[in-house]
Amino acid sequence: MAEAERDERRPDPDALLALAEQEKGGKLRVFLGAAPGVGKTYAMLARARALKVDGVDIVIGLVECHGRRETEALLEGLEVLPRRKIEYRGRMLEEFDVDAALARRPKLIVVDELAHTNAPDSRHPKRWQDIEELLDAGIDVWTALNIQHLESLADVVSRITGVAVRETAPDRVLQDAADVILVDITPDELLQRLKEGKVYVPETAKRAIDNFFTARNLTALRELALRRTAERVDDQMVDYLRQNAIEGPWATSERLLVCVGTDRLSEQVVRAGARLATGLNAPWIALHVEQSGDEQDDPERTKRVDDALRLAERLGGEVERISGHDVVEEALRFALRENITQIVIGRSHAGFLARLRGRSLTEEVMRRSAEIAVQVVPAGGREPVETRRPSARTPSAKFWLGVAAALVSVTLAVGLGWLLDTWLRFPNLSLIFLASVVFCALNFGVESAVAASVLSFLAFDFFFTDPRYEFTIAQPHEILSLLVYLSVAIVTGTLAGRVREQSQNMRTRAQAAQSLFEFSRKLSSAANLDDVLWAAAIHAQKALDAKCIVLLVPDDGELRVSTAWPPIDRLDAGEGGAARWAFDKAEPAGWRTATLPNVRLQFRPLATTRGVVAVLGVEPQKSDEPLSTQAERMLMSILEQTAIAIDRSLLVGESVKAAALEENEKLRTTLLASLSHDLRTPLASITGAVTSLRQLGDRMTAADRQDLLASIEEESGRLSRFVVNLLDMSRIESGALNPRRELVDIGDVVRYAVERSRKEFPQLTTSVSLERDLPLIRGDANLLSQILFNLLDNAHKYGGDSAAIYARRDGSDLILSVTDEGPGVKPADLERIFEKFYRGGRVDGRKAGTGLGLSICRGLVEAMGGTIIAQSPAIRRRGTRIVMRFPVPEQPRREVAA
Repeated sequence: MAEAERDERRPDPDALLALAEQEKGGKLRVFLGAAPGVGKTYAMLARARALKVDGVDIVIGLVECHGRRETEALLEGLEVLPRRKIEYRGRMLEEFDVDAALARRPKLIVVDELAHTNAPDSRHPKRWQDIEELLDAGIDVWTALNIQHLESLADVVSRITGVAVRETAPDRVLQDAADVILVDITPDELLQRLKEGKVYVPETAKRAIDNFFTARNLTALRELALRRTAERVDDQMVDYLRQNAIEGPWATSERLLVCVGTDRLSEQVVRAGARLATGLNAPWIALHVEQSGDEQDDPERTKRVDDALRLAERLGGEVERISGHDVVEEALRFALRENITQIVIGRSHAGFLARLRGRSLTEEVMRRSAEIAVQVVPAGGREPVETRRPSARTPSAKFWLGVAAALVSVTLAVGLGWLLDTWLRFPNLSLIFLASVVFCALNFGVESAVAASVLSFLAFDFFFTDPRYEFTIAQPHEILSLLVYLSVAIVTGTLAGRVREQSQNMRTRAQAAQSLFEFSRKLSSAANLDDVLWAAAIHAQKALDAKCIVLLVPDDGELRVSTAWPPIDRLDAGEGGAARWAFDKAEPAGWRTATLPNVRLQFRPLATTRGVVAVLGVEPQKSDEPLSTQAERMLMSILEQTAIAIDRSLLVGESVKAAALEENEKLRTTLLASLSHDLRTPLASITGAVTSLRQLGDRMTAADRQDLLASIEEESGRLSRFVVNLLDMSRIESGALNPRRELVDIGDVVRYAVERSRKEFPQLTTSVSLERDLPLIRGDANLLSQILFNLLDNAHKYGGDSAAIYARRDGSDLILSVTDEGPGVKPADLERIFEKFYRGGRVDGRKAGTGLGLSICRGLVEAMGGTIIAQSPAIRRRGTRIVMRFPVPEQPRREVAA
């Protein structure tokens, strides 16, 4: 039983797939340290020298020695690539040359300082992106990294050391590395190295000891490095166990939800969620719940949300956006649907009333989260000064417009109320003010409605409550009435304002849905690939208010502009490189991306099931602002639908090609069958007759010998006609047929064809009827004779023992026809009989043809500028008539000889 259980265990397919993915490209080895000076570069170069001695092809792409003589000595004898020089603001910068490394293509390359930021106008903003390109090319890379440069730990290190970390690398680079080697020394040893000048020059070393290099900071950084390395080793052990089907205690699967808001704490919450997910080895989702009017009026909030979500993507999380009025309800509904086990949320700063009601966002999530654990991220004690500002927004122009509208509407309500009170003694003047509140809510939103409610309360008290024109109230019940009115007005205005906002959102979404529906209709009616691309470019330009361009890769493999609206003549070198990167790597490139961000267009790949088939580039009108959420969604929908339409168009083209190939295969099969039969039959007859004559010739009578010779002659003629037909068909299809354009007497051609047919088909009776004074036509007499002979041959096989040839003039044409008295041709087959290898009808015991005769006749007639058709029945409800029509040139007529 135990043996059977061991046999049933299988390696984890996901783990094997992950291992296969790692084997595709180059392997990355990261030398990780707690701080500068621990010896990462030294250890890396020492191992490189050892490999060089073993004969490994190793190259130094870039190493920063920082003046350390011991490190510089290790470079001796190693091949070092020259650096790329870039002039920037009057200074000459030296950077790692990716192109030189790709051209050299060693087995292993050493590239120091993984988190380094490249100089402007480089292909990639960050060095870790250069390294990824080397790995994709199949080159192994060694690099070095300090723990503070990991993206998820940047804020933690800043709080520990008090120094902002400006250069970071995403955690996934470390997670995807094949090996992580921890280079570690104790804080005391590092401080001693610093004092001895082995890390920095003396002046710099003194400042470092006073600021960053303290025993407390180094101990904390060392702990972070040790923990992260231990987590990495644990992941490797788990992968090994799964790949080799080794049983063990597997942890319960966790799934995290990180709630992203519009406040300045969002990025800190995302980093905390990423650290927690990494520690739990769990997938995580960054979620933002959009509220009505939450970000549309505040570009700063929109930018904070977009930055936080982009950070979540870089840290390896999924990103989701949903809409709803109740943030807590929508977030918890999403958490239940996605089987979330933990929620990470920042501590919210509730107002006074919210604290009294216990309704802060954090407390509400904790109260309603049921069995889902909630992790609360505090703001921290080392926030920058600007993050401690009040979170209230600066009133916008729309806010002041709403206040002004409230003031005007309440003023009009006061005037109307005064008139009604003076002339009609209207008892319910508060309804007029309530109408002004509803008007402001429906036209200017909730804020305007609340302002109108307060102004209405004050105006009603001042103008219509005794004592009038004072903010005093004489009767207690009037206080209650005013308070009830104020409450009703605020509630009514708030509800009406929310209805307005929801209506606006629904209208916007309906317009977007209608736009996408129209776009899908255009794509569905697009007949070919060009129509699809034009529809995509024009719709994207209208929807995004941006210049759009579509690039395709023709058969030569070069990415070229296929469609652009408004027209774009060409792309410069940087834009072409970004487009090629998007096509090759299947990821965005160009404007506001991680690859060539300085070009003016952003290129997105159009990916289908067969891979990337095209690239769509957009150039927004406002290059200093990112695409809005609505525009981003619209762009993604356009990309997805266009990719599907392109895939469909390509499939249609391939199906047409497949149908053509299938038809060609059928034709080839028919041709081979016809050749095998039509060649083998006469050859067999000839071979049999010759064999008989050779073996029995002296014992055969003279009559028998003549019969055999006649048979050889007949079959040889048949075989010759078959070969001639094949050659004629080949010449017609290849375009090599060039008939002469001489003046031809149709009577001479008819007489020659009839005489030839009488020799070949003695049993066929042919009648000829030619109109007098037939004009000459331009053509080839030999080909015309061949056409008539083929038609008589066809009449002999399928039309019995009689045929008729008739010729007459019809206006500017000459009509020549051949009629038989056979069973005729079905109406549906009148056109098919001119197809190659088509053989229809009964042959009445005669030898069937090859099916090429009528096809050759059509080709020859059309080559001479004429037309040919079939008519059936021809005479007395029987027979078939083949009618040819040739144009008559302008020239004197000539009588036909008797």
